Amino acid sequence: MDEHLKETRVDGKLAYDGHFLKVQCDTARLPDGNTTKREFIRHPGAVVILPLFDDGTVLLERQYRYPNDRVFLEFPAGKIDPNEDHLVCAKRELQEETGYTATDWQFVCTIHNAIAYSDEHLEIYLARGLTAGESKLDEGEFLETFRAPLADVMGWVREGKITDVKTLIGAFWLEKIVGGQWDV
Repeated sequence: MDEHLKETRVDGKLAYDGHFLKVQCDTARLPDGNTTKREFIRHPGAVVILPLFDDGTVLLERQYRYPNDRVFLEFPAGKIDPNEDHLVCAKRELQEETGYTATDWQFVCTIHNAIAYSDEHLEIYLARGLTAGESKLDEGEFLETFRAPLADVMGWVREGKITDVKTLIGAFWLEKIVGGQWDV
């Protein structure tokens, strides 16, 4: 159905093989027969957790992000390990980063956050029935967690205080779920 839009890989090479990211450089044949170069980041994928408390508040993190030289407000998230089940990863990341565990997990959606230059996908999960515990941050990982009413989170989105795409999308999903407009 979309064959008239499809680009076909002719050849390619790994241009950069880092600890976390890989950069692929391919030659691709365009729909009109011409060729072009396509550079993109290969990413193993990640999970995002929307921790929702019974009182309607949500759990967020404050974390410094080096590429943008600032602290961001974010939902907990983390990289999927090779061959790791997405839900297992979500449970692990919530506990490692925040100390919380949850009894009720629901898959929300998959998003592709940087389609022009990366194959990264984010698997979003809603976590309820939260119980506090002790976090187990990775070496070199520093963050703070805090609770906030969803209305405050939506206000921070409007004001531009939350700009992280996974957190923006997660907040909009939560608003619809809590408001009874969308089921998961």
